This record gives sequence, C-alpha cells and structure tokens, in this order.
Amino acid sequence: MPLDLSETLVVGISATALFDLAEADAVYKAKYAKNPNNALDEYRAYMLERENEPLRDGTGMALVRALLGLNRYAPSESKPLVEVVVMSRNSPETGVRVFNNIRSRGLSISRHAFTGGHSVVDYLDAFAVDLFLTTNVEDAQRVIDAKAAAAAVLKAPPQGGDAPPDDQVRIAFDGDAVLFDDASELVYKTEGLERFHTTENEKQKEPMADGPYAILLRKLASLQKRLPFGADVSPVRIAIVTARSAPAEMRVINTLRHWGVYVNEIFFLGGVQKTKVVKAFRAHIFFDDQDLHLDPAAKHVPSGRVPYRSDSPLYSHLHAPTATAPLVDMGSEPPLLLDKVDAG
Repeated sequence: MPLDLSETLVVGISATALFDLAEADAVYKAKYAKNPNNALDEYRAYMLERENEPLRDGTGMALVRALLGLNRYAPSESKPLVEVVVMSRNSPETGVRVFNNIRSRGLSISRHAFTGGHSVVDYLDAFAVDLFLTTNVEDAQRVIDAKAAAAAVLKAPPQGGDAPPDDQVRIAFDGDAVLFDDASELVYKTEGLERFHTTENEKQKEPMADGPYAILLRKLASLQKRLPFGADVSPVRIAIVTARSAPAEMRVINTLRHWGVYVNEIFFLGGVQKTKVVKAFRAHIFFDDQDLHLDPAAKHVPSGRVPYRSDSPLYSHLHAPTATAPLVDMGSEPPLLLDKVDAG
C-alpha cells in the first residue's frame, strides 16, 4: 500500500542546502570555465576521490535535524510527523559522498532524488513536498511561480550566533509577501508608509490573502496539534517577525484568527532591525523576502529568501526600469551540474 504523506510535513532539500559543498562548487566552476567539455568528467573524478570525506553542515542542516527529531512523538514509524527528501541534480554516482555523510550523522533520511543534471522541481509533487530548500535561484523561482510548494533560496551558513535548541523547532517568518500576499507591500512601495498605514487600518478586519508560505504555516500549526503538548509549550515554536507596526498590526492578528492558526510569538518592529530579534529567538531558520533583512541576519541564524511570483505586480514593480525600490537579486548561473549552480 502506498505511503500516505497527507498528514506528514515533507521537506525537500538540495544537497547544497543540507551540506556545505562550496568547495566542490568552486572546483566545478573552475573546471567548467577552463574546459566545459571535460568539466563533468573531472568533477565526477573529484567527487569519487572524496566520497568518504566528511562535509560541513549546510544552512538547512539545523532545521532538518530538529524536524526529524519530532518523529520521536509520532504514533508509529509508518506515520512519521516529518519526512525529509534530498533532491539533487547530481548523479547518483557523484551523490555517494552525500549518502555517506547522511549516514555518518545518523539522519533518518531514506528518500532521495538524484536527477543527473535535470531539474528536481518536476518531482516535488511526486514526493508531496510542502517546503523546498535550495541554493539555486532558478529552481526556487519555478516552485514559487507554479505554487507547487513553499520555497526559499538559502543564504550561506551562519558563522556566529548561539546554536538553536536541540529539543525544539524554531521557525521565524516575515509576514507580507511570505505568509501573506504581497498586495499590502505593494501599497507601501508604491504609495508610501502613510498610505500603507491608512489602508491597513481601514482593512484591519479584512483577512489578507494567502502568501507562498500560508499553507506551510497551516501545516505547522496542524503539526503542533498532533504533538502531545499544548501550543504554548510545543516543541514547534513559530514566530512572525515583521516590519509592520501600529496601526497595521491588527490585520495580521485578525488574519491569523481567520485562518485558525496559533503563533507563539509576533514582533511588530516598525523599523527596528530584524537581525537582533531572530538572533534572540534562536531560529533554526528565518524566512524573508528581502535581502535587506536577510543578509545581516544570515550571519547569525540560518536564513532563506522567498522569491516573489514572476507574475505578481510587486515583482513587476521591483523589476521595472524606473523602480525606486532595491531590485531583488535574481542572479543567474551558467547551466552547470552541481546543485548550487544548476540543481535544486
């Protein structure tokens, strides 16, 4: 009988998000720049020579460890609370080093997709993925555009800050354009703060539409309810860290009530830097849509950028030639093999 994952939180993660493969990435890029025709063979030889060597943790490792730890509360092994799938454009042969490092860490990951140079995005539905973590910009954009799952482009692993707790899962979300749609953020960017506050105050009882992470938030809230704890003491701890402030705060509260979602902590910062908050929260991961907030936070906590949908008015505004707001860094890479440059 096929495995039913409808009530399981499924995280798809690329090899380069789970492990720090920056060195291998640099080697492949150098070989590709020197001789594209032989780069793949030389990269394969490089990986085979090192398939028993340890890898450093990637940005997504802390979250994966914490999520898999929740399965100790699962009613049975056949019904896990969380499932993690490694999804990579590497070939199975060059992926042996990843397999070995998963085993050496004792990670309960049994499902993998190694696609030998092809995009992994088309396989998300096959694995019922709810959240896709990658270092590849194009793959994350495809997922967001298709509304296939929540997706984020992970920043480099943090180099400082306190380690998140081992006995909890602590996830921090931005609000607008992440949990909620980007309509309100578009008002702010095109009409200014005063108009934004006026509009949000007038619409405070009108729930916001779903953003790309709304379904994930609901699934996490459902996961909280399945654990043998009250929400306030649940090992799954959810925070919203938003630049909103009064009088724009009540629309957030009322939207969450409309969704029937319990959030442990909310921070309405009104211009206060997010970095110190997510650092104090000791997040396993922080999701935001703007590098302005992510780049400083990523030095202390694992962080991931949530792309805007390509057909959204906000995306069009930010990418217009006359846009006054900072452009989102949608950088592109040559069509190479390693996850960071052409895998999920």
